[in-house]
Amino acid sequence: MDIYQHDESFREKGFIKIAGIDEAGRGPLAGPVVAAAVILPRDLRIEGLRDSKKVPEKERASLFMQILSFSIDIGIGIVEHEEIDKINILQATKLAMQKALNELKTKPDMLIIDALSLPSVNIEQFSPIKADSKSASVAAASIVAKHTRDTIMLKYHDTYPEYNFKKHKGYSTEEHMNLIKLHGPCPIHRMTFRKVKDVKLPF
Repeated sequence: MDIYQHDESFREKGFIKIAGIDEAGRGPLAGPVVAAAVILPRDLRIEGLRDSKKVPEKERASLFMQILSFSIDIGIGIVEHEEIDKINILQATKLAMQKALNELKTKPDMLIIDALSLPSVNIEQFSPIKADSKSASVAAASIVAKHTRDTIMLKYHDTYPEYNFKKHKGYSTEEHMNLIKLHGPCPIHRMTFRKVKDVKLPF
């Protein structure tokens, strides 16, 4: 089943306005977690649409613009590093998804959420694992969330160039870990994450 047929199978059951919801930024050591909710038109086909993790950066920007242009509705939710440290990353991810859903002007008939559920939301939900590889709506949401978060991290790179956020976007690469050890955490690092709080500084 292709990702468009997956969503169409739900439309055939009466769920016409499907919102795919996904996030970017659960794993990084710095910056926000970003979620997106996307409602695609029934007959839309965007060539190359797939899980954002499988899409090169330049192609992702092109897909982002197409999704922005052709979607029925898009909502984006952002939860900053301070809130992540207060409520933990799982709750912050759900909060970002709730914010993205609240940004929609069109009420969905159904939500397809990547591996999570939102118990406080009174809308039919389906939460398959790796939904961004199965559902066109979730794949679109993954592209929007990833592109939005990367854009935020590029701006943070300008503020904290010594951490090279433009390259690793806050993920725990060897380079990033070495830069934290060299400079110490900066104001956008998630201080409750073990790899940040347990780092051994040279001074």
